[in-house]
Amino acid sequence: MNASEDLSGAIEARMPAIYLGHGAPPLLDDAQWTRQLSEWTANMPAPKEILVVSAHWEQAPLALSATHAAVPLVYDFWGFESRFYSMTYPTPDASLLAKKVRPVIPDTYSLHQHSTRGLDHGSWVPLKVLYPDASVPVLQLSLPTLDPEELLKLGKHLRPLRDEGVLIIGSGFMTHGLPFLSDFRPDAAVPAWSEEFDSWVKEALDGGDIEELMKFREAPGMPFAHPTTEHFAPLFVVLGAGQEPDDRPQTVIDGYWWGLAKRSLQVA
Repeated sequence: MNASEDLSGAIEARMPAIYLGHGAPPLLDDAQWTRQLSEWTANMPAPKEILVVSAHWEQAPLALSATHAAVPLVYDFWGFESRFYSMTYPTPDASLLAKKVRPVIPDTYSLHQHSTRGLDHGSWVPLKVLYPDASVPVLQLSLPTLDPEELLKLGKHLRPLRDEGVLIIGSGFMTHGLPFLSDFRPDAAVPAWSEEFDSWVKEALDGGDIEELMKFREAPGMPFAHPTTEHFAPLFVVLGAGQEPDDRPQTVIDGYWWGLAKRSLQVA
């Protein structure tokens, strides 16, 4: 799909919610993928702030990352070139965003504010491509559970933030069977389980069938596609944040990387 089709007409007053495959640090060297991400942001409204729910931060009770400017990056990966461990992404102070988040979270949640926790690679790797000048305040919100129904509810609570210029990002990967890969090239052959799961997701997304997506543990390609489910879980936060009649999920990026499905989507 051409990212410019149907996305550039989004209402300026409301930001979309997006689920993206964040990739490992070598994503930054992938010319095709970085082009796709750059085209995506070029065809949506400019956000005032960004709230990321990353697969790499599971914490309950619910928690927010530190708000001060230039929070440290979390280099939560290993085995890559040394240059990736010295990269920076100095975001502005995000205190105002934290003040927007707190009122939309019901008292039934316990929301903890971290004073030092920075941005993990599920945030800063794609953001270095999406918004390379690091001029937009960014916060991460932890994944308090992997239960799809609960994450849909959390996304619904976050939905009003979209009307305040906040881009909600669910950062994961559509298939993430790393233990079952042996070829780590961007153009590696696609395992059958990765293709099967991705095709199943596409069909459910095209039909707007969230109930079907919630049954993902029984989907074709499982459990190889997600031996653990934290990279699929952020999708449900995004779907919850976009459950309006006109918010049918729309695939913006598809294809594979290392044989893993990098399908990424937008609602509204």
